[in-house]
Parts: sequence; structure tokens; C-alpha cells
Amino acid sequence: MVHFPIATVAERSADFRRVLWTGEHTQLVIMTIPPGGEIGEETHEGIDQVLAFVSGVGKAIIEGSTKSLAPGDVVVVPAGAKHNFRNTGENPLVLYTVYGPPEHADGAVHATKEEADAAEEAGEDEPPTS
Repeated sequence: MVHFPIATVAERSADFRRVLWTGEHTQLVIMTIPPGGEIGEETHEGIDQVLAFVSGVGKAIIEGSTKSLAPGDVVVVPAGAKHNFRNTGENPLVLYTVYGPPEHADGAVHATKEEADAAEEAGEDEPPTS
């Protein structure tokens, strides 16, 4: 059994992105977006994503539609949908997300968005292959 008190774990992490668990078909990741920050516009081909917001406030932009975010909200991003999430508040926007199939390297930890982007560009953040 793998168990996480997910809201507590997510709120204690200052890292932009931290992979908590990677399985064959899904991956659990926590994220902390600083005030004024964003995940960055992206599209995951062949990967569905479910995001649950723990604290802070923000904005979801999916395929041109915008929705405000608050703690307790869940957003589903279907594979292939262009999306971005922005922190619009004064405190960190904290969330956890499940990718299916995995999107990032198992155990990856990126302290900042810049570090995460650099790892992706260098090919150092590739999901495991079966």
C-alpha cells in the first residue's frame, strides 16, 4: 500500500514540482506555484491529467476557456488539450495532480519552474518506459 496525507504533504513542499509516486499507468505529483507564477502553457499528447487544488487561488486556462480556482477544486485536462494554470493570489498555489500515463521522471524534484523547464529541454525529465 502507498499512502499519503496528500494535502499535508503538498502544503509542506516548497518545490515547484515533486513526483511522489510512479506506477505503470499513473503518476502522482505535487506542485507549488509561487505568487504571480504559472505552470506554463502546455499540451500532453496521450496523457490525461487531473489536478486537485489544496490551497491558494488561481486561474485555469484550458483550450481558451478560463475558470477561477480555489481550495477543493478539481480540474480535468483531457489528453491533447492546451492548458495553463496561474497563481493569481498572494500565497502559493498548492496542488496535486495525477497523470495517466506518467509524464515525468520517477522521483523527479524541481525546485523552480526554470529548473523544471531546463530538465525537460535537456531530456532529463522523461517518464519511465515499460
